[in-house]
Order: sequence, then C-alpha cells, then structure tokens
Amino acid sequence: MKNQNQAIVDALAYFGLKKNEISVYLAILGLGRGTVSEISRKAGINRTTGYHLLDCLVSKELVRISGKEPKQEYVAESPDNILKIPIKRLEAAKEDTEKAEELVPQLHSIHKVGNRPQIKFYEGIEGMKRVYEDTLTSTEEIRAYGNYDENYAVLKDYLLEYMRRRAEKKIHVRAIAPDTRFARERKANDTKEDREIALVSPERFSISPEIDVYDNKVVISSWEEKLGIIIESREIADAMKQIFELAWDRAKQMNTTINDKRI
Repeated sequence: MKNQNQAIVDALAYFGLKKNEISVYLAILGLGRGTVSEISRKAGINRTTGYHLLDCLVSKELVRISGKEPKQEYVAESPDNILKIPIKRLEAAKEDTEKAEELVPQLHSIHKVGNRPQIKFYEGIEGMKRVYEDTLTSTEEIRAYGNYDENYAVLKDYLLEYMRRRAEKKIHVRAIAPDTRFARERKANDTKEDREIALVSPERFSISPEIDVYDNKVVISSWEEKLGIIIESREIADAMKQIFELAWDRAKQMNTTINDKRI
C-alpha cells in the first residue's frame, strides 16, 4: 500500500502538482468534500496554507467550491480531470510551436552570416508603412519604380504625409511610373516634393510591385499581397542602381513623347 501511495504521489508530481498540493488533493479525495479546516487537518497543514493550496487545485480543475461562507465547502472533482493536465500541456506546446514557427523566419531575416545579404519581411498595412519609414534613413537619392495609384490606394493619407516628411529631409527621388491620374498629380508637385518623375506608357509598363533602391538597400513592396521586403546588400543595391540608370534614360525619352502627345 505504501508503495502504491508513493507511486501516486510520484505520478501527481510528474503532472506538475507540488508536494503540499498533492497532500491536500489526496486528503480531499479521501473525504470527497469538506471545509478548509477539515481538509487541512487531514492533510497535516495549517488552515491559511490550506486556503491557498485549495485555490491552486481549483485553478487546475481538480477541486470545485460548493456553497458560500460560512458554509463553504470544497468538493473533489472526478479523478478523470487529471487527464486535462496533459491535454492542456499539448495545447500549450502546439501554441508554442506555432509561435516559434512564426518567429524563426523573422530571426533568419536578421541573422547575419558573413557577407550574406540581410532580408527583412513586413506584412500588412503597418508593415508596408515600416518599409516606407526605412527609406527616410537614406543618405542619398532614392531610385524608384512604382505605380502611384496602387500605393495611394493602400496607404492614402499616410503616403502624402510621408512625401512631405521625405521632402523636409531633402531626400530626393527619381521615379519611373506608369502615366496614371495620380502619377500626373504627383509629377505636378515634383518641385515641392523634391522628386523627378519620368512617366511611361501604362499599357506597356504597369510596374508592380514597387522597387526602391537607396544606400545599400533594395525595397520591394507588393501592394496586392501587402508584403514589404528589405534586402540589405551593397552588391545587389549597386547592380539595381545601374539597371535603374539604363531604364531612366529610356523612361525620360518616353516621358518626352507622352508630353508631346498631350500638346
């Protein structure tokens, strides 16, 4: 019998019950129900400690309270409730695993190994705004390809406020954009917003997602998927800047043709 009782104590300890909790739990199982005084006396602990331990067992759904003071009693729940402990552990482990799975890609994105490029991902509207905020750290002009109507549809008033703050920081932008209504509005404000836009045919170049290149960074913003990516690599940024310069020369020619057609 002694060995059996010890096996029970060891098993309850395995499931997370502390020594005094086990004493109280076994006492109330033996009584079925009882007052704090009765249970504490059987468990061999003082009444004040009994209250605390019984409340812990209530939180574990092993004990419930019946009635109110001064006739309040504690009742032992079915021992089957012990099964809830490992089930809750499994649920907690599953939740922890899901959170870890979400965290790992983020940690990989900032994990620098040698000269390997760093890549950061941002999702949702707030994530897209964080990507734009990073461009305000630029120490040189921003070279950009993008569809102004698409980003305005997502960021609206934030975009106009961002342009104002960028101009105040004197971060110049050269942008290649499809000839759309909002792009023309922005081009009309090029001087005020410290920018030069070259408009291209929207039938030939929809330019989506947006790409911004500055310092040693390349930013890709997908307005459809609400996803922003910052690639930090001097080599990649330099290559993208050279590609932009090639595109810029052709875009300027197309922009002149578009203006001539309007005249």
